[in-house]
Amino acid sequence: MKKTIPILKKMLMIAIGASLAAVGLEVFLIPNQMIDGGIVGISIMVSYLSGIPIAVFLILLNLPFLYWGYRQIGKTFALSTLYAVVCLSAGVSILHAIPGVTEDFILAALFGGVILGAGVGLIIRSGGSLDGTEIIAIIFDRRTSFTVGEIVMFFNLFILSSAGIVFGWDKAMYSLLAYFAAYKTIDVTIDGLNETKGVLILSEQYDAISKAIRDRLGREYTIFECKDDKERICTIFVVVTRLEIAKLRLIVSGFDRNALIAITSVEIEGKRFRKKPIH
Repeated sequence: MKKTIPILKKMLMIAIGASLAAVGLEVFLIPNQMIDGGIVGISIMVSYLSGIPIAVFLILLNLPFLYWGYRQIGKTFALSTLYAVVCLSAGVSILHAIPGVTEDFILAALFGGVILGAGVGLIIRSGGSLDGTEIIAIIFDRRTSFTVGEIVMFFNLFILSSAGIVFGWDKAMYSLLAYFAAYKTIDVTIDGLNETKGVLILSEQYDAISKAIRDRLGREYTIFECKDDKERICTIFVVVTRLEIAKLRLIVSGFDRNALIAITSVEIEGKRFRKKPIH
């Protein structure tokens, strides 16, 4: 029972994500001849040219990549992706008869991209994917110097450029707007508004800054790598949320306008990342 509940929760989240993606596609993008990147974008164009329902191509075009992913990445990821693709195919089939809600291309691109991105983000967060090109990217990332993001971007630029030939260049540019909206929404959906950031602060006012971080942000910190040249300069490390970055900058600049600040995304596990009472 303990193993069944997480699996059912995962399947539910993937189904919800696929449903949102289907709404973004069939209610906003496809009625206005806009596409997404990857296999979804190819499926939209091939469906338009052939007259065959998009759901057929979503499954057929993803199958080779799913098999490849099964062999190279793992069974769990491949099965989760297959389930997501089947749910998306079912969703677009059900929603196909519903007319688009707007003929304004900008509104369709923005709302379609945001809803699609939210759906894809939920699926990725649940350990699946909607697109075979991501599987290719993961595999090639292991074998080349290119990152997953760079490989996916290359594929999508080619696919979005093809949309200009099929639907016209104005629709291709609107598709690019939708893709950007989806991309940013995926980022927020996966990481959340409270995405954690690791911050390194290099300053001679380390003592005052660290106390202010604890008192005004309620965050614990670590001080290390102190250098005794002409003046004692130490490095402070603190983990905060994305929403706390602006306040942290104000705290640091209030004590040392010349302080060096380095910010990077970090993944937090465990229960120690909790705010202390602010005095």
